[in-house]
Amino acid sequence: MARFLEKLVAMEHDSVMLAEAAPPGRAAPPLELTILMPCLNEAETLATCIRKAMGYLERSGVRGEVLIADNGSTDGSQQIATSLGARVLPVAERGYGAALIAGITGARGRYVIMADSDDSYDFENLDPFVAKLREGYALVMGNRFQGGIKPGAMPPLHRYLGNPVLTTIGRVFFGSPCGDFHCGLRGFDRDAILKLDLRAPGMEFASEMVVKATLQKLRITEVPTTLSPDGRSRPPHLRSWRDGWRHLRFLLVFCPRWLFFYPGLLLFIGGLGAMAALLPGARRLGGVTFDVHTLLYASAATTMGFQLIMFWVFARVHGAREGLVPEQPMLTRMLARFGLEPALLTALGLFLLGLLLGVASLVIWGAGRFGDLGGSGTMRLAIASVTTMLLGLQLATGAFFIAVLDMVRARR
Repeated sequence: MARFLEKLVAMEHDSVMLAEAAPPGRAAPPLELTILMPCLNEAETLATCIRKAMGYLERSGVRGEVLIADNGSTDGSQQIATSLGARVLPVAERGYGAALIAGITGARGRYVIMADSDDSYDFENLDPFVAKLREGYALVMGNRFQGGIKPGAMPPLHRYLGNPVLTTIGRVFFGSPCGDFHCGLRGFDRDAILKLDLRAPGMEFASEMVVKATLQKLRITEVPTTLSPDGRSRPPHLRSWRDGWRHLRFLLVFCPRWLFFYPGLLLFIGGLGAMAALLPGARRLGGVTFDVHTLLYASAATTMGFQLIMFWVFARVHGAREGLVPEQPMLTRMLARFGLEPALLTALGLFLLGLLLGVASLVIWGAGRFGDLGGSGTMRLAIASVTTMLLGLQLATGAFFIAVLDMVRARR
């Protein structure tokens, strides 16, 4: 072991000497692999993980390093890592994602393989990851459901509910090929992942990497991975419901099509259809009479659905211009053709139509000497009037908001 540590120290010294000897403006040749571990008070298991990772580098002949992204440990984890020849990178911002983002940025390897430092993943069997990376894949995900989950390694809540549900949502929303969104053991091309501009500071970082890699059409594959019970005596940092919600929230926010467009379209079409059916008069279906009260709810569904569709447009436009999501060509062409002025003219037409319907209901009320409105015909016209004016107002304000986004973009 002593000879092994001396060899590692010599390798680190040689790397520093190469960097110092390199001509100005030229960097030393990069390492092929960085084995990255986030760490927050992992003194119980960190040494085991580092020894396994070092052993893999020595056995495989891969030119690499072990990097510990330390998130403020107070149990001596830094000293343990340094004594075993690993490089320690202090990370002030707390969070799983924050530690890994800093670690990826500070990595010296062309490829990075990351995994938790709790001894739940096998650092001695990284050959499948390295092989896939050398084949040109930008992201190589481990799949614990294919490789095997040992007894006690994953709580039943995570194994049978959390992971399958969130992974299914991610696959449906984004078309990702990954069958285990939250596997902590994964390898990737460092430059390709840096270009994704990952930002999530918490556990949702795991989802962010997969989602953005999928949206940017990077080459992604999976390899079977074994998950073992971790070696810690304390509870894990993961909080099931809190972190599960953060993953779900990220998936929803990053996919406005499912968050806004599909629910909005369903509400809008359903509400508009119900209004068209009920405006002439009450309808009886299977012994149930649908009348003006149903019409009122149909009006609400129509306006709410239209607003959700507008929010989808806002999210898509802003997200594409900020580089968060790819641009949608069809929406871009539609907005270019149907700009502010046509939208305002359409909004004005809707508003005037609603105003006319309101005048018509007022005339009917006047014909009854402005007394009690016993029938529901006037109420039908009033509901149609309010709905049409609201749609016109929503369209006008939405068009102006998109124009503001265009102004902000032009200023930048």
